[in-house]
Amino acid sequence: MKKKYPDNIVYDYKLGKFDANTKSYPTNVGSQSFEPIKVDKSDSRKANNYFDTRLNELKSEYNKLVEEYNWTRLVYKSDYSFQPLIGQEYYLYEKPNKELFLSLIGPKEWDKLHVGTFRLLTNGKWEKL
Repeated sequence: MKKKYPDNIVYDYKLGKFDANTKSYPTNVGSQSFEPIKVDKSDSRKANNYFDTRLNELKSEYNKLVEEYNWTRLVYKSDYSFQPLIGQEYYLYEKPNKELFLSLIGPKEWDKLHVGTFRLLTNGKWEKL
């Protein structure tokens, strides 16, 4: 028969040992009292606001990146018979058969369907002006 200890003594009968020192809460009558932490729920609104704002910023950056990619891809797929120089402006036009071509000639100098003006950047990306 196992010995029965009073209620104020912390004894684990399954392990067969005293375990007051392993508890995460006070177990002694003379211990300092404790109360549960009161959580301020207004902080969750601040956190939600931060995450919503950050998500919108990331969506905006993503959309900008996709747009830059699409313009760069469009220019590289167009026809041109010269070596573009970094930092120079070039003009993208559409032929009557819907094919695109890149030109040095500005839109005011002739009557072609002007798609956009672009500048080649040092990283190989085309910037739409």
